Amino acid sequence: MNRFWNENTRSLTPYVPGEQPKDKKLIKINTNESPYPPSPLVIERIRNADLNDLRLYPDPDSTPLKKAVAEFYGISEQEVFPGNGSDEVLALLFKAYFDASTPIAFPDITYSFYPVYSELYNVPYTRVPVKDDFSIDFNAYPSDVKAILFANPNAPTGLYIDRAEIEALLRRRPETLIILDEAYIDFGGESCVPLINSYDNLIVVQTLSKSRALAGMRIGLAFGAPSLMEGLDRVKNSFNSYTMDRLAIVAAEAAFQDKAYFEETCKKVIRTREWTKEAFKEMGVEVTDSQTNFLFASLPGVPGPQVQARLRQEGILVRNFKASRTENWLRISIGTDEEMKKLVEAVKKVMAGAAL
Repeated sequence: MNRFWNENTRSLTPYVPGEQPKDKKLIKINTNESPYPPSPLVIERIRNADLNDLRLYPDPDSTPLKKAVAEFYGISEQEVFPGNGSDEVLALLFKAYFDASTPIAFPDITYSFYPVYSELYNVPYTRVPVKDDFSIDFNAYPSDVKAILFANPNAPTGLYIDRAEIEALLRRRPETLIILDEAYIDFGGESCVPLINSYDNLIVVQTLSKSRALAGMRIGLAFGAPSLMEGLDRVKNSFNSYTMDRLAIVAAEAAFQDKAYFEETCKKVIRTREWTKEAFKEMGVEVTDSQTNFLFASLPGVPGPQVQARLRQEGILVRNFKASRTENWLRISIGTDEEMKKLVEAVKKVMAGAAL
């Protein structure tokens, strides 16, 4: 440890991202990226962008993007906040709304950046256990927390909560800020963005990394009442006024305008996911009813780390989480049809070897 680190830095356990190999020969289904390229409109707009303008600062408000997103969802531009990836948006949310006096709560099995940000910003937090089937029980959340934060569908389980149940939570807890992470909502769920006009205690966070195939551009969004978004702007403009670069704004605007391509690729991912899910079930692999662009699966009788290592030997990267309740489960991103067929065959080999 460096002697100049402060106590908070010393105590941090940073988020660990999925492996990003240099060798593209591997089947990379470990980080929930899209198996398909960005929209052709995105690529065209970037190619035609005036690169001479890169000498100039970008629009600090990302106005073209906010307009495209507002039109897509039928909301006002004042209800949209763009950021440099949804992780940055979440970080700004923590800074804008929480501190040492505002306890929050989130599921014990969920996106692992939530406890990292809590520690970074010295925010007291409670991890509320999910049920044995990995579902979230909102009745188990303490009444005195300032906010409830969860992903829907959840990660890494892939389980989805109906919008009616979330709306009931919003009505039941009007003094609790509900932060809803919809990173995977486009693969089978119903977004809660339309609810922001009715509930001033709701913030919805989304990313363009998954369903819009722009993980390499780092683009995230928050949605909420204008007063909530104003809080984010205050923090952003006290930290970095230019969070979105010029090409990211161009790409994101085009991604929302090309609705047909977005819908087509989402449907392709869903079809491949359902095919893989059924293939796993037929093999005896336990798999949740994921509504995301990944599967959460467990091979009977084979430890999760062992399966991960064996699949890597077969040239396939998947993710394993070491926590006690998930250590024997794998999170497997949905790739192309060809990649998932190779995965199924590799899993068969692993299971056959374990049975010997």
